[in-house]
Amino acid sequence: MTESTKPAEDLYALQSDPTAAESLRLETVEGESAVAGQEKEPAYGWIMVRELVETVVLSLIIFLLIRQVVQNYRIENHSMEPNFYEGQFVLVNKLAYRLGTPTRGDVVVFHNPRNTNEDYIKRIVGVSGDTVEVRDKTVFINGQALPEDFTHFPIPPGEFIGPIIVGENQLFVMGDNRPNSSDSRVFGPIDQDLVVGQAWLRIWPLNVFGIVQHEDLAPAGVLSQ
Repeated sequence: MTESTKPAEDLYALQSDPTAAESLRLETVEGESAVAGQEKEPAYGWIMVRELVETVVLSLIIFLLIRQVVQNYRIENHSMEPNFYEGQFVLVNKLAYRLGTPTRGDVVVFHNPRNTNEDYIKRIVGVSGDTVEVRDKTVFINGQALPEDFTHFPIPPGEFIGPIIVGENQLFVMGDNRPNSSDSRVFGPIDQDLVVGQAWLRIWPLNVFGIVQHEDLAPAGVLSQ
């Protein structure tokens, strides 16, 4: 009998005391709101994970976009001494020849035509249509001696190359360290499709930081055939 009469007594108490009823209703509503708020509010740990993922993805996208424009290279040989030394880092402009035309004197990075997994850095000596010849320690372009007034190690005596005609969309490249460079004198003109881009900025070490200088290698007389 006691268990069956208790709810009736509680109901009578609530009816006789409106303040108590209102208090119970407010407590119930506030309790439900608190539970609903806890269900909707995401956990702090999940917010941190989401922000970390977003940052990593954004950084990766920016990195990939930059790689489409410039790429850094570490020089790993002696073929461009005394202008570039082993261990130096350069930035290569990969858009240079999508927006412009290769010219004699440009320093370029390209895939080795004999092993495309390996990259070389050399200087353009001849462009499409040129006839290149090496004799008497001199480079001749279309029969005219190539002026090479920049610092370089000269061609050894007794070396004879060509004449070689540079084909369409091809380049004849040579290292500034002429006695110690595997270049177009060895593997012939390279296809322009192998060119990664033009060496643009020397970034390391800091004492040589600066723009890579273009050398004017335009021989007198007829420039191309």
